[in-house]
Amino acid sequence: MNGVERLDGGPRSAVVVGAGVVGLSTAWFLQERGVEVTVVDRTGVAAGASWGNAGWIAPGLAIPLNEPAVLRYGLKSVFDPAAPLHLPLTADPGLWSFLARFAAHCRWSSWTRVAKANLPLNEESVEAYDVLTANGVDVPTVAAPITAVFTSAGQARGLLGELERLAAAGQPVVHTRLSTADLREQVPQASSALTAGVRIDGQRFVDPGAFVRALGRAVVARGATIRTLETVDVRADRTGVTVLTRDGSAVRADAAVIATGAWLPRLAARAGVRTPVRAGRGYSFTVPVREPVTAPIYLPEVRVACTPYRGGLRVAGTMEFRDPDAPLDEARVDAIIASVRPLLDGVRWEDRTDVWVGPRPVTPDGRALIGATRLPGVHVAGGHGMWGLAQGPVTGRLLAEQVTTGKQPDALREFDPLR
Repeated sequence: MNGVERLDGGPRSAVVVGAGVVGLSTAWFLQERGVEVTVVDRTGVAAGASWGNAGWIAPGLAIPLNEPAVLRYGLKSVFDPAAPLHLPLTADPGLWSFLARFAAHCRWSSWTRVAKANLPLNEESVEAYDVLTANGVDVPTVAAPITAVFTSAGQARGLLGELERLAAAGQPVVHTRLSTADLREQVPQASSALTAGVRIDGQRFVDPGAFVRALGRAVVARGATIRTLETVDVRADRTGVTVLTRDGSAVRADAAVIATGAWLPRLAARAGVRTPVRAGRGYSFTVPVREPVTAPIYLPEVRVACTPYRGGLRVAGTMEFRDPDAPLDEARVDAIIASVRPLLDGVRWEDRTDVWVGPRPVTPDGRALIGATRLPGVHVAGGHGMWGLAQGPVTGRLLAEQVTTGKQPDALREFDPLR
């Protein structure tokens, strides 16, 4: 990076494959450590899961997916095309192998391991964002509680139980139970069907596409080059790494980071990473609202997240296990609307815009893949599931430390990609 002299013998140049929030955060923190960076992405900045997600920076709701109840829910979903968890009946043996491994981890011991592994990421996720926004990333985060709303107090017990388990794992989450009257005051859009709520304090949200584009501009302003190229291979030798692209060109550097989200296995497998990553695709769209929404709304019963977005409401939901490049399925959007329409008032569902699908990278054991591979100088960062936006900047900071020092931070031991 401009005028910085490296004295520790670490890499002086790096190529980051992937221009989402994880890749660009890694690039920014590598620059902070004096590394000259080139970023390559097949379609450009924020083109994957970084653009259309709910925009939550919510460590208090970074709850592991692999709880035992998911098994029962998943079996029911196979026969319900409108279910929030969508498992298409396909002949894909890779998917069913992945789901079998995921099912094996749906027990409380595995859930607790994931919760404890995520502690350092969750503890520093907001602070890592503050570092970026204080140093050139010109899209702010917004501090606000997230209110989870339910049709009954009994339904709220599931989330309250998960928050208790998080606290037992070492992550207490400040939260308040809401009466029906308190809920109406906190969430004016709540329909009469909603009678109970839980307010989770200390959270934030952001316009994710705008933030990641601003992060890309900041990386470029600090001296990086962002190139639109599709990477087909990453190779390493004693003198460095080479990223080979589909057009026949090559990008050479001292080190490389593969941060391609749901597409991670296509390159990471070549580097000895055997833990599979599948696309848990999420859908979102934007709708106009009668009254302004000032803070995020969570609808756990239908697995939908709602966020203030450019004067309207971004509605995000579904976990659909399909190929990351498969086309958008309008039936999934219709299913989200059908589930939420009875719960929120003052929403013009027919006037939706920005309909989007993006692939969230999910691992079978619920832990991300962050760290060194078998190829010298080649690292990976991905597999954060639903929490890539929240954990992206802190992941980038920790991985930049490992890339430049050669030492694995304690916070990354549970995320070793060679496990």
